[in-house]
Order: sequence, then C-alpha cells, then structure tokens
Amino acid sequence: MRVLLVMAMILAGGMPLAFGEVYIQNDRQYIGDDGSLHIVGEIRNDLQFPLNQMTVHITLLDESGSPIATEETGSLVNIVMPGMMSPFDLILTGSIAGEAQSYLLDLDYRVAPPRNQVIDITRSEISRDIHDNLMITGIVTNRGEITANTVTVIATLYDDNGDVAAVSRVNPEPDYLRADGNMFFLVSVPDKIQTSDVSRYALVAESEEYAAVPEFPVGVTVLLVTALSACIIATRYSGRIIEGRNFAACPG
Repeated sequence: MRVLLVMAMILAGGMPLAFGEVYIQNDRQYIGDDGSLHIVGEIRNDLQFPLNQMTVHITLLDESGSPIATEETGSLVNIVMPGMMSPFDLILTGSIAGEAQSYLLDLDYRVAPPRNQVIDITRSEISRDIHDNLMITGIVTNRGEITANTVTVIATLYDDNGDVAAVSRVNPEPDYLRADGNMFFLVSVPDKIQTSDVSRYALVAESEEYAAVPEFPVGVTVLLVTALSACIIATRYSGRIIEGRNFAACPG
C-alpha cells in the first residue's frame, strides 16, 4: 500500500524517483547506568532527496522470540539529507527492561523539500569532567543569511565495533543564532558504562530553517579531538523490518 502511495505521489507531484534505500544500521540494545533499557541505532538515507518525520516502530521480544510490547521513537535529527544519518534512542524502564531480549524494527518516513545546508560545526573537542562524565564541546556557526531558530546539536558515539554506543541531544542557549554568528555548545553523555569504549563520534547541528553541513564521523585518539559537523532535512515513505539479536547491529 505504501509503495502504491509513493508512486501516486511521484506521478502527481513530480517527485524524483528514488535510487537507493532507507535503512537502519549499527543498532543494538543495552542497559544503562540507571537500569533503563536503550535501543539505539542510526537511520541512513541513501535516497536522492531529504527525509523527515522518521519514526522507528520497535517490537520487543522475550527470550522465546514472542512479542511482549510495541514501542516507537523518533529520529533525533529532524531532516536527513541524502547520504546522511540520524541516530535514534528508545528508553524504557520497569520490568520490561529486563524481559526484552531482542527486537524487530519497522521504519516510517516522509519525503521533504530541501533546505540550505549552512549550519556548520566548526570546532569540537571531547573530554571528561571531574566525575568522569563524557563531554563534547565546540562551536556551531550559521553561514546563512537569516537567523537560525531552535538550534540543536546531536552527538552519536560509536564503540570499537562501529555500533552506536550512546547518543545525546542538546539545545544551546540561546537557541537562536544570527546570520554569520557563532555559538558555544556542550553535549554531555553521563552513561559511564556506554562511553568507556568510545572510539569515534559524529555531530549534527540543525535549526528550524536550515540543515547542517555534511561531514564524517571523527575518531577519538585520547580524550581530546577536533571534529566537524554532519547532516539533515525532512518527511516519509516506506517501512522495513530489521531484526536485532544479541545486542548487535542487524541490518536487513
């Protein structure tokens, strides 16, 4: 049904045909420091147009593989440009956190009109505070011609296997950035267990008006690194089933 709907949109609205796909990669589940269950991963857009309204539907399975609950979570980045990625993080507490042993993933999204990519992270450093919490600090720049409102910075951290170790999102203060302006940001990732083996990270900055300038994940050599930014822009199209087993990435 979704395929028929998309074809109708293409014929009626002149939407470009897709050469590629949208899929989830580097997904896993873990129990955080506070005992909550996290299911994390990345949505990759290999289509030729931006996407938004991305929703991950997660069916939790018990030890025997039987469904015990269905949850959903959204993309942490609002608009995902072609070739870019956005992390997601489902957080669950209570008894279900101990019962879920694996999961199924289903993805919804919409096709979005393009936006200018002018929100750029021009500098970043990774370090730890006196309580051993991991922090990423840096500078975000608006290279556009108008004020960027509701500026957001999203960090994705990866372990040695390339799986998503943790994600975090922050709105710097103030949450607007004037044209040609610069702003300091700090992203904190307090989960010490998940950040103990971080080997690289990626940053995304966006606003209501603008998408980010695309860059690649940056490796962490000690605990001080300089990096650049990443992705994004907006809407929906199909669903796809991916199964995660044994806390590892399971692309379809």
